[in-house]
Amino acid sequence: MFWKNKKKKLGAMLAAVMMVACAIAGCGSDAPQQGAQGIAVKAMQVTTHDVPLRYTYAGQVAARDEVKVQSRVGGILVEKMVSGGDTVRKGQPLFRIDSRQYEAALYNAKANLADAEARLANAKRDTQRYAELVEQNAISKQQYDTQKSIESQYEASVAAMRALVERAQDDLEDTVVVSPVNGRMDLSDVAVGTLVTAGGTTLATVSTVDPVYVQFNMSENEYLALAQANQGAIPSKWGSEVTLVLSNGKEYAGIGKVQQIDRALGQSTGSLLIKAQFNNPQHTLIPGMFGRVTISGGMRDDALLIPQRAVQQVLEKTFVTVVGEENKAVSREVTLGDKVGSYWIVESGLTTEDVVVVEGLTKLQEGAQLNVTMATAEQLKLTFDAQ
Repeated sequence: MFWKNKKKKLGAMLAAVMMVACAIAGCGSDAPQQGAQGIAVKAMQVTTHDVPLRYTYAGQVAARDEVKVQSRVGGILVEKMVSGGDTVRKGQPLFRIDSRQYEAALYNAKANLADAEARLANAKRDTQRYAELVEQNAISKQQYDTQKSIESQYEASVAAMRALVERAQDDLEDTVVVSPVNGRMDLSDVAVGTLVTAGGTTLATVSTVDPVYVQFNMSENEYLALAQANQGAIPSKWGSEVTLVLSNGKEYAGIGKVQQIDRALGQSTGSLLIKAQFNNPQHTLIPGMFGRVTISGGMRDDALLIPQRAVQQVLEKTFVTVVGEENKAVSREVTLGDKVGSYWIVESGLTTEDVVVVEGLTKLQEGAQLNVTMATAEQLKLTFDAQ
């Protein structure tokens, strides 16, 4: 028992010594390996390159045309020919309103027209007789002129009655409400039996589905930067190629084009509304969907670039580790611009004389001695292709 307890004590002492030695030597897979010349890291010189400019915005799909379907005549809705959510074509019947009063109005208008036409025909015959009598000096010229005026009045009456017939005919035809555009109906259509007010009751809303708009907002500062880089205005060719990445991370197959740019900044948003048009033959895009819009345009000469892997985010700030004097690690806060392939564009914080650490950053501390191996873009498989 004595030797057994003795062995246990010796084992515990050895384990403690090993733990202390491991802590001093920096055991553990996460600890940086520091040799006689410092911690082994790979680094790259900050570089410059001409890069294409890309503008990225949060976008939302919207129908190019969204039409509220309303009836031109009032009455009781008696029939629905379609259901909410159906795809409809322009001119397709959608609803029918009780037509009995409009049929009666048409019959009455036609009867009034027939009466007016009969009166006009009789007046024309009288005018012809008066013309013969005035040649025979049987009546005065004044009587003949009076009869001509009566005939003209009946002609005007006939024209008015014909207009009423056409109006009554149109009202009767308008009891069948048709789709004004090709598109898709919403689900909030009205029920049969509803009293419809002419021009006041929205029976349904039809949205066009191909093509569609993807609308997004450009901030005031973004607009100024783009305008100032192009002699004070957005260039006419800007937005000729627009790509869309959907919420699932996949890029939409079609290429869009900017079609509309608002005339002024929105009073509530302080941004500029822009609409890009996309063909939508498969009806994949539906109003309300969100995505990321990217527009290419122009070049940025001699942009300052660093690999994305060199960047670290700490408390909403962006840092890189720079190889300082005597190969000491120096943390540097930077301001980044857009991504370009495997790189970030650096707006401030670095110069082309700086060397940044790209590998070996884990638990690397400020002031640590570095054993630097310079790496190339080819070795790190860095590209300028969009990711």
